Amino acid sequence: MRVFVTGATGFIGSAIVRELLDAGHQVLGLARSDAAAASLSAAGAEAHRGALDDLDSLRAGAASADGVIHAAFGHDFSDYAGAARTDLRAVETLGAALAGSDRPFVTTSVTFLLTPGQRGTEDDPADPASPSAVRMAAEETALSLATRGVRTSAVRLPPSVHGEGDRAFVPTLIGIARAQGVSAYVGDGSNRWPAVHRLDAARLYRLALEEAPPGSRLHAVADEGVPARDIADVIGRRLNLPVAAVPSERAEEHFGWIGHFFSADNPVSSALTRKQLNWDPTRPALLPDLDQDHYFDD
Repeated sequence: MRVFVTGATGFIGSAIVRELLDAGHQVLGLARSDAAAASLSAAGAEAHRGALDDLDSLRAGAASADGVIHAAFGHDFSDYAGAARTDLRAVETLGAALAGSDRPFVTTSVTFLLTPGQRGTEDDPADPASPSAVRMAAEETALSLATRGVRTSAVRLPPSVHGEGDRAFVPTLIGIARAQGVSAYVGDGSNRWPAVHRLDAARLYRLALEEAPPGSRLHAVADEGVPARDIADVIGRRLNLPVAAVPSERAEEHFGWIGHFFSADNPVSSALTRKQLNWDPTRPALLPDLDQDHYFDD
């Protein structure tokens, strides 16, 4: 299958590209720079010049492919709503290009769309009161394409997609601990984060492309809920820093933009995903992986 992949050179996208190529698929990866194009070529994929906000490039990429994996998202959390709007336009554009073709379209969503404090399942729709409610429209739009002749599925990623090369939430927490001189958690630290290794997540994207029924919500979750206190403990031990609680009302003061997310309780099940696609995560869990040198090498 010839697969158009957005976000193809990112932390997760590059793992998806490798997974697809190793399974015998051809990959056309969205590249917004010469460096990205060269990286794709070196991996054995074809580069398609364009960007997430270049809708013509998205249309052309989707039109030339047998299926699409949309793994890109602008992670500018100073304008999270703006990034979500760009994502929605991309989903709408890719979906329109695929309409009526029965081709697969795998899009990316997040488990932070689920109701806080409640063990979320794949049957649960997005909650407008969730920490990532701004991404709700993109997920719903993608899933609605199942009624327009697109075999669409939404992979909900947890807040920690970990592994060597991670530059997302957990490295941000490590940087804050270094800057503040303390590895902190919010409240009593019992709130939970689900997690998955990037290589296990990449395999789920491939399985979704190949097999997921139209309209599927899929949870890329290996750890159902790691207590925030346990994350802070590992960071504190590795940095030789004290571990301490921050009151909830001071979370954003201490952590900045990530305080909103690190305060959230987001336990998530992936039982239906595992059964439906025979997906079995095999890579290291979050805490053992976090305890490796690659997270703490300067």
